[in-house]
Amino acid sequence: MRTRSAVIAATLAVLSACTDHSAAPTGFDLSAARSGVPFTTGLASPAWQEKAAGLVSQAGFNPQTATHAYPLLGVAQYLAVQRAEAQGLGGRAQFEADRGAVAGASAVVLTYLFPSQAQALEDLVTTQTNAGPGEPHPAFARGEAIGRAVGAGIVVRAQGDGFSAPFTGTIPTAPGFWISNTTPPTIAGGQLPGVTPWFLTSASQFRPGPPPVFGSAAFVTARDEIRQISDTRTAEQIRIAAYWALSVGTPTTAGFWIQVATDGIGQHSLSEREATHLYALLSTTMFDAQIGCWDAKETYWFIRPWQADALITVVAAVGKPNHPAYPSGHSCLSASGAEVLSTFFPEQTAQLNAMVTEAGLSRMYGGIHYRFDIDAGQALGRNVARFTIAADQSGNSVLTLH
Repeated sequence: MRTRSAVIAATLAVLSACTDHSAAPTGFDLSAARSGVPFTTGLASPAWQEKAAGLVSQAGFNPQTATHAYPLLGVAQYLAVQRAEAQGLGGRAQFEADRGAVAGASAVVLTYLFPSQAQALEDLVTTQTNAGPGEPHPAFARGEAIGRAVGAGIVVRAQGDGFSAPFTGTIPTAPGFWISNTTPPTIAGGQLPGVTPWFLTSASQFRPGPPPVFGSAAFVTARDEIRQISDTRTAEQIRIAAYWALSVGTPTTAGFWIQVATDGIGQHSLSEREATHLYALLSTTMFDAQIGCWDAKETYWFIRPWQADALITVVAAVGKPNHPAYPSGHSCLSASGAEVLSTFFPEQTAQLNAMVTEAGLSRMYGGIHYRFDIDAGQALGRNVARFTIAADQSGNSVLTLH
C-alpha cells in the first residue's frame, strides 16, 4: 500500500508530466536566490518539515494545534535564511550558511513545541552539520547561530499570540444551533478568533454571509443531500472520507498540504530560500484561514448534519468534530493552501483544485458537513490566500526581514 506522500507525488506527477518544467515555479521572482552551487547535499528545510509532521502525529496534536505549530517552524526557517543571506557570502559558504540557519531555527522552535524531543532535535542538527563534503563548514555554524536567534524570537511570538488562552465565550443553545459533544459544553479551537494572525487585519475580515436558515427549503435540501449520501454510501466514498480524515494521530490537514509543497520543492529543485518561502507563506496562510473559519463558526454556531437528522451516520474514521458545521475547516485550509501552491507551481493549478474539491466532498461523504459548509469554506480560504499572497508580494509583510 502506498504511503500518503507517495500518493500525493503520483497525483501531482500526472499533471506535471504534461508541463514544461523549465518554467519558473513562482511568480515571486525568487530564481535569483539560487546559489547555483553544484553540491549534492540536499536542502535542510524539507527534513525539518518532515520531522515536524512526524512529531505532530506522534504527540497526537489536534488539527487546530497542528495548524498553529507549522507556521512557527516555517516562518522561523524563512526569516533565518534571509538573515543568513544578508551576510552576502556567496558560493559554498552561502549554501552552508542557509542550511545552518534552517537547522538552528528549526531546532529551537521544535524544542519549544516538543520539549521531550530536545536531544533528538539536536542530533538532527549534528547530522546536518556533517552532511556536506569534507569537514563541517564553518559557515554552517555561523548560519546555525543566526537561526537559533531567529527561532528564539518566533518562540517569544508564540508565547504571546493568545493560542494557549482558554475559551471564555458562551456556547448558545437554540433550535438549529450546534450541540457540543461534551458535558459541560466545550468547543475545540474556541480561542482561535482571539489569536494573533500572521496577515489578517481581523478574524472577521473575510467572514462569509450566514448559512441557510434552519428549517428553510434551502436547508432541508442540503440536509437531505447528506442523508441520501449516508443511506447509500459507497465503498469509494468511505475510502475518500477516510483518506482525507487527517485527524489526531496524523500530520493533519495542514501537514498534508505541506507535504504537497515538499513534493513540489523536490520536483522543481528549489533553493533553500525558495523552499522556506513556500513553507512560510503556505503555513501562515492556512493558519489565518483557520482563524477566519472559527470566527464564522462562532458567529453562526450552525448545527451539524447528524444533529439535524438522527438517521445520518458518520464514517468512523472521520468522527464527530467538536465544533460547529459552518464553514468547513477542511475546506478553509485546503482552498487556502492550494491557492498558495498554485502561485508557486501554476502548472499544477488544475490538479490542486481537483484535490480541494475531493477534500470538500470527503466531508460530505463522511456525514459531517453540508454542501454550503464546503462552498463557504473554500471561498473563505481563497480570499484569505489572495490577501496573504498580495501582502507577501508587496515586500513589506510579516515574512519580510526587517
